[in-house]
Amino acid sequence: MSTKTKIIAIANQKGGVGKTTTSVNLAAGLAHFKKSVLLIDLDPQGNATMGCGINSREVQPNACDMLLQEDNINNLILRAEAANMDVIGSNTDLTAAELELMSQKTPETVLRKQLARLDKEYDYIIIDCPPSLNILTINALVAADGVMIPMQCEYYALEGLASLLDTIDRVQSNANPNLEIEGIIRTMFDGRNNLANDVSAQLLQHFDSKVYITVIPRNVRVAEAPSHGMSVIEYDKASRGAIAYIGLAGEVIRGNN
Repeated sequence: MSTKTKIIAIANQKGGVGKTTTSVNLAAGLAHFKKSVLLIDLDPQGNATMGCGINSREVQPNACDMLLQEDNINNLILRAEAANMDVIGSNTDLTAAELELMSQKTPETVLRKQLARLDKEYDYIIIDCPPSLNILTINALVAADGVMIPMQCEYYALEGLASLLDTIDRVQSNANPNLEIEGIIRTMFDGRNNLANDVSAQLLQHFDSKVYITVIPRNVRVAEAPSHGMSVIEYDKASRGAIAYIGLAGEVIRGNN
């Protein structure tokens, strides 16, 4: 793995905030700008795998083999040809990996060590974390340069953010001092909703430049794309959702230069 590779973990322990959607579509957006991208699905639900057109139930070997070090990471890489990116898929096998990891001496560093063994050089590695602050998420945070936090602008969103920030703090103190908050991305946003606008204003007040300018709108095309095994950029490039994710990818690239 090259030192110029940027590793971004997409994390939020609250489910249903557009975490996997953001992982798949950000990866596709970066590939749209001709960046070489590896998407790692670390969620046992395997939704990011499915969203790239790969059957998660049949993906063997997968991220479980990577974390249990039962296979070379380079053997796990699949090509999502239409999206023009590489993928390491996952499925419910990962739940077993989670339990086995806990019996290891330094379970939180396994992913970082595995990524160091990559033969191919990538511009970006995007890691889709599970919707909980478990050992899989900790592995992603220890391996990453930055963490992107997708957030729905609703009442409970800010409460969930506090425990995630606390976890990031602990990882910075104990295992990865270079970890940074890459940014907060507002997802499924409906500007006609007063509460959404209020929460958005609070985020900007508290986190200022850490909040991405790009806002991901509530968009039916974004919701439909996974059922076709596609990113929204492949599914309907002219949709508001696709334009927003291409905009987010552009912001990430500019922030990295």
